[in-house]
Amino acid sequence: MPKMKTKSSTKKRFKLTGSGKIKRKHAFKSHILTKKSKKRKLALTHSTLVHKADEPNIKLQLRLK
Repeated sequence: MPKMKTKSSTKKRFKLTGSGKIKRKHAFKSHILTKKSKKRKLALTHSTLVHKADEPNIKLQLRLK
């Protein structure tokens, strides 16, 4: 039986923290940045955690369950 492959797109977009939570980056920070305020762009720079409702799907794609 072959091994289950992880989703390549998922492993590029998400990282696991030490406590097992999933870290992600914010969207809307790649282009059309002139109309966005400095405060908004700075807030989008920092990573955040994935919502609890979305965690099972991402863990399934990363083959963690």
